[in-house]
Amino acid sequence: MQNKPKGKLLIIGGHEEKGLSDEMSQIEKLKKHEAHFAILGELIRSKQQCSIEVIATASSLANQMNNLYKRAFKNAGFNNVKILNIQNTTQSRDPVLIDRIMLAHAVFFTGGVQKKLCSVFKGTEILKAIKKKYFEDKNFIVAGTSAGAMSLPETIITGGIIQEALLKGDLCTDKGFNLIQDIIIDTHFIKRGRFSRLANAVTHNSSCIGLGLGEDSALIISNGNEAECRGSGMIVVIDGTKIKATNAAYASKSTPVVVENLKINIMASGSKFLFKEKKLLLNKKNI
Repeated sequence: MQNKPKGKLLIIGGHEEKGLSDEMSQIEKLKKHEAHFAILGELIRSKQQCSIEVIATASSLANQMNNLYKRAFKNAGFNNVKILNIQNTTQSRDPVLIDRIMLAHAVFFTGGVQKKLCSVFKGTEILKAIKKKYFEDKNFIVAGTSAGAMSLPETIITGGIIQEALLKGDLCTDKGFNLIQDIIIDTHFIKRGRFSRLANAVTHNSSCIGLGLGEDSALIISNGNEAECRGSGMIVVIDGTKIKATNAAYASKSTPVVVENLKINIMASGSKFLFKEKKLLLNKKNI
């Protein structure tokens, strides 16, 4: 079991696509959706003095993504934004880059392909440095959007076929950064109809809470337990800890999965969810 982290996680629903042509068009769309950068500004004491390291390793268009985020952060009032251009495991062990992490106030993982991101960073000294800062520094923030957000937990979704039924064998999972346990994150959740994918992931990992973020939603996680919803979109919370009857463990491949007592919560801006207590808290603005 992990110790309680002093830092914060900021996970964002995301606007980037994974395909090359899609990513080009989505970069243009993202220019119009810079509100989430302001959330990061609220969590940091001094925008002018803080140092943010942007990591676009997950993207197939890293240079364009780096320039986009640097401009977006500048528009949000941040003046000290740097790019960690890491594309392989050798670079992710560079002591100079590790020192930059130790001096940073926040790291921001962009979107792209979570499997690529994890393959470059898992088990490296730079990820250990990020974890050390996150668990020991109360002013440190690890932020991610799209694939960058999905890579933060211990268990991550790397792929899955979206169908009308939950089918055995449709889901692909792997190990992520392990900054938080017993959580599975899926992004672009509403637009791409990913309910069945996340429900499938939670059913097969019933100790986990599934978080499905719409593109206009974000979640601030404090103490590794308290999650506050921000943005105009919804966040779907899928709780599998009380599952009763299910054939998930023994169903043959391509057999529809049946699940009893999968609990669903809907979060809106201002509401909070406590992971350990499995409890949704309303804000006055939600009443």
